[in-house]
Amino acid sequence: LEFKTKEGQDKGAEKCRELGIDALVVIGGDGSYRGARALAHRGIPMIGLPGTIDNDIGCTDYTIGYDTAMNTALEMIDKLRDTTQSHDRCSVVEVMGRNAGYIALNVAIASGAMAVLLPEKEFDMQRDILDEGVGHAQEIANEIQARTGIDSRATILGHVQRGGSPTLRDRVNASAMGYQAVCLLEQGKYNRIVGMKGEKLVDYPVDEALEMTKSLDPVLVDVCNTISI
Repeated sequence: LEFKTKEGQDKGAEKCRELGIDALVVIGGDGSYRGARALAHRGIPMIGLPGTIDNDIGCTDYTIGYDTAMNTALEMIDKLRDTTQSHDRCSVVEVMGRNAGYIALNVAIASGAMAVLLPEKEFDMQRDILDEGVGHAQEIANEIQARTGIDSRATILGHVQRGGSPTLRDRVNASAMGYQAVCLLEQGKYNRIVGMKGEKLVDYPVDEALEMTKSLDPVLVDVCNTISI
């Protein structure tokens, strides 16, 4: 909280100079970038790397941790399916992502979910939950059981998705992004955000990066809706 104040930011910049820190490489999201930008305005150069499992940073197609989180969620859903099928139950699984449906959409396709609810899309209880299959897992499970009589259980995967051994893709991309950050600093290019467009590394001025937005791939949404069981 102190760092959100001008006095806190001045103190942070002074501490960096006291410790002999020439520049900062900050891994995080928009909040981290805004904090690092405040230090940059006080003479501490920065490079930002996108680190969040939610994949909701506008200036990059891919964020560090995203692939690991999806694979972790998929592994648990595959295990859960065994019990669900053997007991003829309906299983409602809640994944992480805050207001971004990237994890949910991709995991739903990969796991063969009957329906997926995405925070980016408005929903109707009958059409999208009972007929298709957005809301909290326990509430949805209760409603399904009440309306259909099918034994329904909620599973909230929670913060376990934020841990574990990183996937190869995350390790390679994180290494490449870190390498790019150091290269930019060596070239005297400061106050930029590193990202990926497709499989290509890119970088943008921090102010421009903070203004960028992105949305779910409509093709993947159509794939998910079409092949849902």
